[in-house]
Parts: sequence; C-alpha cells; structure tokens
Amino acid sequence: MSAAVFDRLQQLLAGSHVLLEVLRHEPVFTSAEAAAIRGTTLASGAKALVCKADERFVMIVLPADRKLASKRIRQALGWRSLRFADRAEVAQLTGLEPGSIPPFGSLFGLPTYCDERLAANERINFNAGDHAISISLAYRDRLQVEQPTLGLFAE
Repeated sequence: MSAAVFDRLQQLLAGSHVLLEVLRHEPVFTSAEAAAIRGTTLASGAKALVCKADERFVMIVLPADRKLASKRIRQALGWRSLRFADRAEVAQLTGLEPGSIPPFGSLFGLPTYCDERLAANERINFNAGDHAISISLAYRDRLQVEQPTLGLFAE
C-alpha cells in the first residue's frame, strides 16, 4: 500500500503544480532520525498523527519538535474526547505504519488539522508512505493543496 500512497501523493501534488523534492534513504522510525538523515531541523518535520476525536478519525499535523496538546485542541474544537489511533486502526485507515504517514489527511478521507506554528518553516519535510522515502516542499504549497483547519494544537 505504501507505494500506492506515494504515487497518489505525487499525483495530488503534480495536479496542483507543486514542486517537491524526493529523498530516498535508509528507513527511519523517529522524527529525530528523519531530521538527521534529511539534514534538516526537527521543527521542519511535519508529524502526521491519526487520532480519534469523539466518534470520528482525524489527522492532526504538528511540527516534529512538539507534542499534541490534547486538552487545548479538545477545548478549541469542542471535542469531548481525543486519543491516538492504535496501530491496527492506523493500518485500516491508511494502509501504513505510524511514522510513514504523509500530512495529507485528504488521501485517506480524514479531516486535517494543522498546528499553525509549522508555518514558521519555509519548507516542510515528511515521510511519504514509506519509512525510507521523504518529501520536502514549500509549506505554502502544502497549505494550498490540503487546506487544513489551522490552530494552536501543540505544546
């Protein structure tokens, strides 16, 4: 499924005339490992989290140097509950393993929420459906293509 996600992501970005850089590398499993192998800052990593908010699944994207502010996001969006999806749920929803999910919830039919502090980076970096494939693109291009709900969702 990861190759299919990578292909769908490339088609989505190409259809929007977005210029991107693809980097193939050794598999990485943490945000810190990914930043090191890419030669980028940890803050420029777009960490995609699949979560269950009340009764529906959503994607929340944060700068990789931050953690989810669960209480803040629940209050801001009026959710009663918020939890991380487990590995089985992530696999069912995306066909991917945690850590390899690109920050485009639209690829998986998930509403996307993005911490607005990710905009501090001119370019963002993320795994593209595989632990050994990264993409770098302009933050503004991702914002234009995905059009997520923005807010302060991280701490």
